[in-house]
Amino acid sequence: MKHLFAWQLRARGGLFLRALLFFCASAWLLTCTPAVEKRFATAADVRHRPSDEPVRRPGAGRACCREYLSYAPDTLHLDHTPVKYIRVNFHIMNAADSSRNFAEAEGRKYVHELLRYATANLERNRKMFLPPGNDTPVLPVRYRYVLTPAQHDGTDDGIYFHYDDELSFYVVKGANRNNHTRDVIRRYGIGTDSILNIFLMPHHPDSIASPTYKGTGCGIALTDAVKLAGIYENEIPPWEARKMLNHEIGHILGLAHTWAYNDGCDDTPRNPGCWIRGEEPPCDSLASNNVMDYNVYQNAWTPCQIGKAHYAMSRLHARVRRLLQPRWCVRHPDRTIVVRDSVHWRGMKDLEGDLVIADGGVLQISCRVSLPKGARIVVEPGGRLILDNCRLHNACGDQWLGIELQRQGKRRGELVFVGKPVIDDVQHPLALPQKAPLN
Repeated sequence: MKHLFAWQLRARGGLFLRALLFFCASAWLLTCTPAVEKRFATAADVRHRPSDEPVRRPGAGRACCREYLSYAPDTLHLDHTPVKYIRVNFHIMNAADSSRNFAEAEGRKYVHELLRYATANLERNRKMFLPPGNDTPVLPVRYRYVLTPAQHDGTDDGIYFHYDDELSFYVVKGANRNNHTRDVIRRYGIGTDSILNIFLMPHHPDSIASPTYKGTGCGIALTDAVKLAGIYENEIPPWEARKMLNHEIGHILGLAHTWAYNDGCDDTPRNPGCWIRGEEPPCDSLASNNVMDYNVYQNAWTPCQIGKAHYAMSRLHARVRRLLQPRWCVRHPDRTIVVRDSVHWRGMKDLEGDLVIADGGVLQISCRVSLPKGARIVVEPGGRLILDNCRLHNACGDQWLGIELQRQGKRRGELVFVGKPVIDDVQHPLALPQKAPLN
């Protein structure tokens, strides 16, 4: 019994000794590990490197900023390309006696289903059929549609019904052709300065009565509006109409037809315009499934097409940019981008949160980047930020905080200027230092 008691004392003593050693080691680490120092960068913190590419004017960006593929999403860093949301509303045009288009309950249901199917295609891009045997990457499209009322008072759902014997009808050919006119948009458009107005229109009954007139499903894009025709009378289901919608909004985003001429993208080959894959040449091997071709599929966007659309949405003075939800104006803490490897931003970006260059991370920015109000760029110890003839600013008329450099012992965050970057709309500009720089 005495031996057992002695053994227990020794065991407890050993546990106590180990606990004491652990406590001492932890205290030593806490007292010996340098604290992280944080402060906003000053001009004295900047290292300068010469530019290897001429710039048209200070802050104008480099040539890469105008290349479509610079805007194709990086599948390793999808959060670096925030999803853009295009505001849309719908107008269901009808005859005065309400006989030529959906009734209101049916029309609302149709619009919601049409958006659901159109969004499903955007969420699941497909592999290109052409050219045969291609290895064209299948990238996420990274834009969506959001039904947007003009009045947020609970009475407006963004779906409107109009009864007008003069302007409700769509005529695609002939003396009374009106598909390209804006009369119906001028009269019934709502929020056209910030919302893409989509009109669902019937073909004119007099036109349909002609044996030479084809009253099929069709559409046209008109800068801030889209007209889709023939849906109701041809009983086109929403999963079929979604192809017309995505195609016409593609035009709004700057995409062109691909089958007959150069659309500005090398990964969209010309093709014979087959409606569907068939057994006979050339449609046995040369049918397309691209969204901007006329075909039964219309479910593929190429990297260049996606980049071209995002380039259009990123240009500050582009008309299509007015149609986007400006989610880059408000800082969202859960949308912080953390760079942990080597990344080069060769396209314009609108961030929705903070930007952090972590230990071991290198970020080179060569184009315009907008930071939301109250956001900051943080360069952690061991991180490096290279501003390469770019422009940092706030695209909403507000201010972002600035560039925070951190240091821990001898390790520090680095800030490098290449050429003449411009830093605008910042609360803490790169002024002369109030104390010694982080070096």
